[in-house]
Amino acid sequence: MKAAFQEEDITPWVGTERPGGYGKAYNQEVHDPIKIRALMVDDGEKTAVFIGTDLLVIPRKLVVAIRERLQQKFNLPPESILIAASHTHSSVRVFGLFPEEYQEAPSPVKDLIVKHSTIPDPFYTDLVIEKATAAVSRCQRKLAEVSLSFWKGKETSCIFNRRFRMKNGRTYTHPGKGNPDIVAPAGPVDPEVIVIGVWTNSNRLLACLVNYACHGTTGPGGVSADWVFYLEETIRKVMGKSTGLVFLNGACGDVTQVDNLSSTEIEFGENYAWRLGQRVAAEALKGLAYPPVGSATIDFRNKILKIPRRKPSPTRVKDSWEIVQNQVPHSSTDWTFAKELIIADYLTNTQPVAEIEIQAIKLGPSIFITNPGEFFCSLGLGIKKVSHFPYTVVVELANGCAGYIPDACAFQADGGGYETILTSYSNLVPEAGEIIVRESVSLLNQIQPDSAPSYPSAKPFGSPWDYGIRGPELE
Repeated sequence: MKAAFQEEDITPWVGTERPGGYGKAYNQEVHDPIKIRALMVDDGEKTAVFIGTDLLVIPRKLVVAIRERLQQKFNLPPESILIAASHTHSSVRVFGLFPEEYQEAPSPVKDLIVKHSTIPDPFYTDLVIEKATAAVSRCQRKLAEVSLSFWKGKETSCIFNRRFRMKNGRTYTHPGKGNPDIVAPAGPVDPEVIVIGVWTNSNRLLACLVNYACHGTTGPGGVSADWVFYLEETIRKVMGKSTGLVFLNGACGDVTQVDNLSSTEIEFGENYAWRLGQRVAAEALKGLAYPPVGSATIDFRNKILKIPRRKPSPTRVKDSWEIVQNQVPHSSTDWTFAKELIIADYLTNTQPVAEIEIQAIKLGPSIFITNPGEFFCSLGLGIKKVSHFPYTVVVELANGCAGYIPDACAFQADGGGYETILTSYSNLVPEAGEIIVRESVSLLNQIQPDSAPSYPSAKPFGSPWDYGIRGPELE
């Protein structure tokens, strides 16, 4: 088995537009560099590429462009290339509607898109394509013999479901610390930390793949990879400053670092980014203390699903126009979501069906199962529950962006919450999550895992240690 790692800097300049909301915001400083990190693995017959980006999301258009270049240069099948966003809210705008998607829109709609919404920066999207291609190209030139290690642990102390059942029978997102009307969390968390180590023949850690499910919303200040920066920093302090990291976020569409049941702390800022990153790193390092076990075989599949978008009613569109026209822009939450519903109406008329790619990449006893949304944690756990792989790595926001993908329960009468609002960002039909789970399981069932890592067994028992059976002696 051969592998190589390469990272490329994509830190934006001060003044660029910052994503993570439904309006305009701008980067005023840089806290830490944001990167593209690529790991290429080759088993002698097949090659897989894992690309992690310090971005909020990765648009489908960019994924297609990167894959096309890599297929032309290295004959890599598109389904062998996984490209994911870490979901840091402190990056730069590469998502939203591209010009070709709204050029035919009526002027009032186009105005709402261009002047009042996040749209991609064409220079920066080109930069991401160039840097991702360069990272993989350099990997291809550096391939060297490696062995792999596989491990999974748990970090339970720093993740919380942000949706809650309330006394009024509804579900709220972030109802507020100390809210007396909270009944219970409306969903689970997934504390599993999966780490795959890539080791050189001299037993040095070349790179590691780390999977954990948590939003990148600590906001340490300025442009930042968020808590993933401290994940990388901590691993490098222990394993060496040249150690590569590819972080792939798990199913955390409804999971963040905020504990709404605690009234003692606000879980934002640099201190909490450091705390979260260090805790996940500490758990990953436990796994990296185990020795590598050898090589692994590679396989991959993908499938394009056609999932309808949900369309707003004419009455809601009419009411939204009244709000947009009669209120000051961005003066209220009502204005923001009225604006979003109008854009969603245009989008669902021009693109009524979304193309959703799911992907399965086998690496030895592990399987990487991807989806392009902010996938609810319950859905990711549903895939893991029935997987026959010893290590099931669910990766959200991979190979495109389809917004929030809640479970069907979130759309029932006692559901609700921010993630279920119909916007230009999130608009798939309520059953989309369950469709993706079903098709993902079908995809992974087409692939068989390698044997799980095993370590030498102790010799069969013969007799106890002669020293150990003596005593006690008091004089």
